Amino acid sequence: MNGNEDGNGRERQTATGGADLSSLRIIADYQFGAGAGEALFPPAETLEVRRTSSGRPQQIHANADGRIASFGTDGRFTLGLEGGRRLDTVLESPAYRVIVDDESEPFVRDGKNVFAKFVSDVGRDVRPGDEVLVTHERGELLAVGRAELAADAIRDFETGMAVKVREGADESAESDEGQ
Repeated sequence: MNGNEDGNGRERQTATGGADLSSLRIIADYQFGAGAGEALFPPAETLEVRRTSSGRPQQIHANADGRIASFGTDGRFTLGLEGGRRLDTVLESPAYRVIVDDESEPFVRDGKNVFAKFVSDVGRDVRPGDEVLVTHERGELLAVGRAELAADAIRDFETGMAVKVREGADESAESDEGQ
């Protein structure tokens, strides 16, 4: 194992805004809208890009704040909570958001899925498979995950899973404490 590999044989690189992160910014802008790329991967910030053995970017981490996003083989990002925080600052509400009330808040924070009957609002362009931010009506980010239903269905249905939560805000705090 050389100094640039982790214990699983994956290369770990630190990138500072080179061509690799420039391409990832373009993909993020396409997936989430203009400005998302710079919000997720600021040019002035040093980020860690973990790569597969073939050299494909796999995960992007902010050294102090954790995982921003994973880059899938389908060419799309899956958000970590840090990525959700960053997007929350630049995406105009309710874009890419599923909004819940007090009743769901503790469960979503704990990483539990969001069900349609507990959603108070949703971005009108949300489609099944989209990465979304789950926020409280107050605007606070509670979790990140994948939409399971389209926005119209989330609004109309009284049953069914609206968002498969990947990471809740409390889960992130607990994993940070254990390090």
